[in-house]
Amino acid sequence: MSLFNQGEKAYLMLSDGTILEGISFGVKGTAIGEVVFTTGMTAYQETLTDPSYYGQIVTQTFPLIGNYGVNDEDYESAKSYVSGYIVREWCNAPSNFRMNENQTIDTFLKKHNIIGIHSIDTRMLTRKIREYGVMNGVITTENVYEKKDELLKLINNFEIVGAVKTVTATEPIEYKSKLSKHKVALIDLGYKRNIRQELLNRGCDVIVLPALATAEDIKAINPDGIMLSNGPGNPAENVQTIENIKEICKLGIPIFGICMGHQLMALAHGATTEKLKYGHRGANQPVIDIDTDNTFVTSQNHGYAVVNNSVDKKYGYVQYKNANDGSCEGIRYTYNDINAFTVQFHPEAHGGPLDTAFLFDKFISMMEATK
Repeated sequence: MSLFNQGEKAYLMLSDGTILEGISFGVKGTAIGEVVFTTGMTAYQETLTDPSYYGQIVTQTFPLIGNYGVNDEDYESAKSYVSGYIVREWCNAPSNFRMNENQTIDTFLKKHNIIGIHSIDTRMLTRKIREYGVMNGVITTENVYEKKDELLKLINNFEIVGAVKTVTATEPIEYKSKLSKHKVALIDLGYKRNIRQELLNRGCDVIVLPALATAEDIKAINPDGIMLSNGPGNPAENVQTIENIKEICKLGIPIFGICMGHQLMALAHGATTEKLKYGHRGANQPVIDIDTDNTFVTSQNHGYAVVNNSVDKKYGYVQYKNANDGSCEGIRYTYNDINAFTVQFHPEAHGGPLDTAFLFDKFISMMEATK
């Protein structure tokens, strides 16, 4: 049973003037953001709580969302950072042994003050984004036709800025593992909780540090390893963090970077980044390991990528490439003073797949080798 084609009218308008009529769910009002799509069939709760979606209106390509409800364990952060949510159909009678009683995707959106729209043609919308690229848009429960010119001006002036500083921790937080074999400094650029959990599961005490943590801050806690997390927005705007990473690398401590952390590490060593036409978002992105010629299925969520030919061979080489478009998916640093590797995809993927979870074990081995 669903609420398909029932309820108050809502509208989605894109920056090119396209208007789609649907039905409201979640809270009512108006939300502006960058309209993107994700191809995951499951893990909608992880998607909604991933800080990397800050400032974005997320479209689910899978046609039915919410059938297994919402629970307390699958949050990737304490709140939702999406600007809006778009689905074809949502389930108001979910069933799963893990779900909280009476917790639907609609109640989740209301709890986190998120505006949603359903009963629109998400396949058409996805095809449009694939053809023309991501574009800004608005979801509103007001009459969009009466405010079209005003809203178009707001849409076209919208830009995601200051994303990392908005989602990062404000002060250090320590999490103890049961084994306490290693200590990892996790620089929070908008990290997903399962990154922390994968480290804790492997016997690492984790100290989460704000995005602007310096080399001196890290020296003060004397970690065995450093994790540069995922995060939202344009990586190039994080100028101070990029400068800090240059100094952090000089400490000689093993570094593992994921997503935004991968991009900032590359920028710190002379590479450049570019915005992709429509990004990689979902749990089915194929990645080739150039060293072994193995292909992994990965979970991803990013709109920017490191430019392959901008990677300075003095520092390292592109080890992983996307099998679909050839974009950079990971760098192995070989320069003597840098003990690091980074990947664009998410090896900790809570909703799966777990093909590349072994990279956390590789990070552990690096820390053990330097003790």
